[in-house]
This record gives sequence, C-alpha cells and structure tokens, in this order.
Amino acid sequence: MLWNLTLRELRGKYRRSFLGWGWSMINPLMTVLIFSFVFSRLFQAVPPVGDPSGLQSYALYLLVGLIPWNFFSLISSVGLGSVLGSPTLVRKVAFSKEVLVFAQVLFSFVQFSIEMGIVLAVVTIAGGGVFQWIPFTLGLMILLAVFGAGFALALSVLVVYFRDINYLWTICIQLMFYATPIVYADTLVRERLSGAPRFILEHTPFAIFVKSFRHMLYDGRAPSAENWGLLFCYAIVSLMIGLFIFSKMSRRLPEEV
Repeated sequence: MLWNLTLRELRGKYRRSFLGWGWSMINPLMTVLIFSFVFSRLFQAVPPVGDPSGLQSYALYLLVGLIPWNFFSLISSVGLGSVLGSPTLVRKVAFSKEVLVFAQVLFSFVQFSIEMGIVLAVVTIAGGGVFQWIPFTLGLMILLAVFGAGFALALSVLVVYFRDINYLWTICIQLMFYATPIVYADTLVRERLSGAPRFILEHTPFAIFVKSFRHMLYDGRAPSAENWGLLFCYAIVSLMIGLFIFSKMSRRLPEEV
C-alpha cells in the first residue's frame, strides 16, 4: 500500500518533470554561459584539448562536469527534506522509511538521465564520438546515484534532529563545488598545489567522478580501472554509512517530525 502510494506520488512528479524538464535545464545552461564568458572571455582561460576526441570548448568542458554535480546537489537537497516533508506517512504508517529517500533518488535520476541525454547529443553534434561510451556512462551515473543516496539518507534523518543542518549543508555544498575541478581544469591542481592539499583535492570522490565523466564524454576514452575501483568503493561506503546513520536515528522519527 505504501509503495503504491509512493509510486503514485512519483508518477505525479514525473509528469511535472517531463512537462517542465526544459525549465530544469535553464539553471545549468545559464551557469555554463556565465562561467564561459567570465573564464574564457575575461580571464582568457584555455580549455584542455580532448584526448583523443580533439574537442576544445570551455562550454562543453564545463557542461560535462556541471550536470553530474547538479545531480548530486539535487539528490542531497531533495533527500534532505524527504522525511520532514512527509510527516503524515512517518507518523501513521509502519514501513521502511528509507523508501521516502530512495523515491526521491529515483525521481532525481530520471531528471539526470534526461539532462545527460542532452549532453550526449550536444557532444555528438560538436564532433565527439560518445556512442560507444553510453553503457559506461550509464554505469557511472548509477554509481553516482548510489553515492548520492548515502548522503541523502544521512541528511534526511539528521535534519529531523538538527534543523540547522539545512543551512550548514548549503555552505558545505558550495565549498565542495569550488574544491572540485568543475569550472577549472584539474591540471591547475597539479600545477599550482603540492603535497597533502594536492592529494586531497585530486582524490575527493567527486573530483574522480567529474574526471571520469570528462574522460568519456569530452576526451572520448574510458576512465582508468583505478578510478572505476575507487568510485565503486566510494559509492558502496557512502551507501553503507548512510543506511547505518538512518537506521540508528530513525527509531524516534514519528515523535520528532
């Protein structure tokens, strides 16, 4: 019964998503335009040349990294409010409350799939050969969804007890964005930093996610086996930690929401 209710809610969200998916692209596209103008025009930033694709476009380089980031940001934000936003279900229905979070992850993944389809089309038109990498891209998208689901699970239950988490996470997500080579090339990290700061910035989970997406969609080559292994481990560890925190703190949710 609950799952059917959740599915009906999701179907309603999907209908609204498909009707307004074009609007959902306005934010990343405007961000791409603004950053492209500031960095490529004002600061004369030169994007790396895709190897072996030969692409050299700051807008494409930014878009390929920005869309996965927006997906992670969306998962964390909708997951954060998934429990607080369903007080009636939490109080009156006995069920695995993780379903509320996973439903939001599924909803976000559908939107992410639409956006990535547009990215694949744009890169193809620009001359990049991406069709052979579509199965690998889907696998990477699933790993990112699992990784983000761990954060969503933890945040969804923590915010019930600590309402300021919402504001703290907004600050954290901004710091993570600028610490990840999205608007700048990862080569800058290798050139300008050394020691522990360089190692940390190069091996954060999202830095590897962005690098892997760019390898396939911008460079036209497969990510290394090491990166695949790291991302798989990051995704599983994130999900396990999220499930552990959720299970430990969800017992008193009906009294707290």
